[in-house]
Amino acid sequence: MALQDQPAILLLDDGSIYRGFALGTIGTTTGELCFNTGMTGYQEIFTDPSYFGQLMVTTHVHIGNYGISQADQESDKIQIAGLICRNYNILYSRQMADQSIQDYFAQEGLVGISGVDTRAIVRHIRSKGAMNAIISSEILDIDQLKTKLKEVPSMEGLELASKVSTTEAYELDTAGSRYRVAVYDYGVKKNILNCLVERGCHIKVFPAKTPASELIAWQPDGYFLSNGPGDPAAMDYAVEAIKEILDLDKAVFGICLGHQLLARAIGIDTYKMHHGHRGINHPILHLQTQKSEITSQNHGFGVKAEAIRAAADIVQVTHVNLNDQTIEGIQLKNKPAFSIQYHPEASPGPHDARYLFDDFINQMDQLATQTN
Repeated sequence: MALQDQPAILLLDDGSIYRGFALGTIGTTTGELCFNTGMTGYQEIFTDPSYFGQLMVTTHVHIGNYGISQADQESDKIQIAGLICRNYNILYSRQMADQSIQDYFAQEGLVGISGVDTRAIVRHIRSKGAMNAIISSEILDIDQLKTKLKEVPSMEGLELASKVSTTEAYELDTAGSRYRVAVYDYGVKKNILNCLVERGCHIKVFPAKTPASELIAWQPDGYFLSNGPGDPAAMDYAVEAIKEILDLDKAVFGICLGHQLLARAIGIDTYKMHHGHRGINHPILHLQTQKSEITSQNHGFGVKAEAIRAAADIVQVTHVNLNDQTIEGIQLKNKPAFSIQYHPEASPGPHDARYLFDDFINQMDQLATQTN
């Protein structure tokens, strides 16, 4: 029997059952169920460390149709815990591709399920909220699956950044670099680093739990707080390090998890969202320019709007989500620090927000001028 004819089951925490066919490798996997609405960029999604520990539902009906290219990796391996898709296309028609999606998944040991109604699953999540689930192509007994699923911890309260962070500090440089930027790696994507290097930054990437004193000793001109997985409320080590950095009056830029951690460092709480934002077409309003941006997003936690209003003397909102008015960007009033909830590197996604990397460079320019 061909792999794609092997039966597989998706069981949700609320007892919902979906039956389909195996993809990748035969096995069992668990995690929090989430969905991404992007029509392209599936490989960048699979390898984004922010998805660590999650089962990905892709709403676009065709997955695998343009194959796999090593150039599209956002990290060194697949980060999702499993894949749920409708049409699993092993044959591909892209000249730049290195291999089929099935060869890639088999090589990486990924377990998944295809042939299910992904849009029905997404509608269910949007109604009921994010929840844990289990995929199996080796255990087809529902009672056994329910027992295993009960053992899966909730995403709320999980510290995952240290599990995907680099284990050793490393540097990226280009000739004639203008500024030194220290990067806290909570699960940073390769194209975020590329965006910094392309703008003349010599960067040094540090493991998530590195004491702030080590970053400070490197004498950077700015600090970058990366994206990553898990609950920011479980990362007191990061919050304390960021507090030390904020005392220096150096440029600070945070993205996604880095945005949430910056908020927590100034006393603003975060919360678990009902089902999160994941896709490449989320509309954002830049409050200063009153212009809309179409953005790439991937987050299941957010910054509390009421907490920001209570701290209006030290922080201001710079961007809001036009779908649900959630906070998408903040700027500290008394420090050269800002952050955004979405992904301006846009891999995948539109490039509307790449100017934010330029804003970070301009901030370092201004501080250098003041020092001189």
